[in-house]
Amino acid sequence: MEFIDELKIFSLIEDKNHCSVELQREILYKSKEAKGLTLQESAALLNITDTVLLEEMYNTAKDVKEKIYGNRLVLFAPLYVTNLCVNNCMYCAFRRDNKELTRKSLTVDEVRNETEYLVGQGHKRVLLVCGEHPQKAKMSFIGECVSTIYNVNVNGGNIRRVNVNTAPMSVENFKTLKTFGIGTYQCFQETYHYNTYRQMHPDGPKSDYAWRLYAMDRALEAGIDDVGIGALFGLTDWKFETLALLSHAFNLDHRFGIGPHTMSVPRLEPAFNAPAAHKPPFAVNDSDFKKLIAVIRLAVPYTGIILSTRERAELRRELFAVGVSQISAGSRTSPGAYKESQESLREHEMEQFQLGDHRTLDEVVKDVCELGYMPSFCTACYRSDRTGDRFMEFAKSGTINLMCVPNAISTFQEYTNDFASEATKETAEAFIKSETEKLKGATKLKTEKMVKRVNNGEKDVFF
Repeated sequence: MEFIDELKIFSLIEDKNHCSVELQREILYKSKEAKGLTLQESAALLNITDTVLLEEMYNTAKDVKEKIYGNRLVLFAPLYVTNLCVNNCMYCAFRRDNKELTRKSLTVDEVRNETEYLVGQGHKRVLLVCGEHPQKAKMSFIGECVSTIYNVNVNGGNIRRVNVNTAPMSVENFKTLKTFGIGTYQCFQETYHYNTYRQMHPDGPKSDYAWRLYAMDRALEAGIDDVGIGALFGLTDWKFETLALLSHAFNLDHRFGIGPHTMSVPRLEPAFNAPAAHKPPFAVNDSDFKKLIAVIRLAVPYTGIILSTRERAELRRELFAVGVSQISAGSRTSPGAYKESQESLREHEMEQFQLGDHRTLDEVVKDVCELGYMPSFCTACYRSDRTGDRFMEFAKSGTINLMCVPNAISTFQEYTNDFASEATKETAEAFIKSETEKLKGATKLKTEKMVKRVNNGEKDVFF
């Protein structure tokens, strides 16, 4: 656990020199190059209090994100397949000792039904989520679920990439997971502070801090190219958690030449019978949350920053502008909830945590467009060998945008033709036309041809 140096991290947070406005301004100037920051420089930016400088940091984070990824927002939905779990996490409704939670594991047919619902909404990318259970979440079950999701086809619509959020595995099991054709493997440390981690995970397999911390190392060793890390903000000091999360990213990049494909920043939300969730030990307010997202964007420009539907719609709109590049939409956090009634009381007896944004995918898409962001349903990189170190090469240099913009426009046109409501379609068509007009030369011609193919009925057109 040597790369999470708690003493060093706290010393960086407490160092009064990092409160120097002159130093912070110098670091912000450097960050405009989109080459990343050191841990020390990141600590200095976390200590910004000057309102003018804060605004400059937010604008810089927006510029850096757009330099790498443009104005795109990638959309996905989680698909929970079981809420059975042998862990006892103090912040999670799925915890083993929650005897009042309604437990459910989906059958293969139910996984298919859930997938059909998501495909019918227009989704192309799914995050498979399951509690940790030796029988209900074993490798064979995960493999069946992934295969079932990929095999669903509704009038030509399908899920083109399944990312997976499961418990840490051995190298051998990660090798098996890779054979299922997954996209990104995702696993959050939850909290990097060792004593807090032990308090929040008193027993069960998850109580092993080091086993979880090195999960990504084992995944990369097993040949899984893309990994996603994250922290659950609210369990300990948010500045510590941010710097520890960055330390994890830097360590992966140093060891493997592949930093995290994604970094997630969920905040602790109320959860049924979860003691720590109803009164977060270190609640993070909206202002600090916005600040830490901007710092992560500047420190690790190449990563995809994921913002979930835990956050309410109004705040999500504000955070899009400081570096977020991927968002969930139309989410449910309990097994089988998509096909069941959206207002079912049973759903709330089964969910992992409460959501803040309850809008449908169509409503989110329309809102995103009106804010000036391109909704992207693209999954091309996974199927064009632009993963791992190859993806990092494109992302770190900023050239990934040359491929992503045409693909985003093409996939958004497909969504608009097949799934958009009339109100959304009107907004989307005007937006697609405007974004295409901004392109130049061969890229514009290529994009126009791709859109024409989509409008002629072709599916899954990508660069």
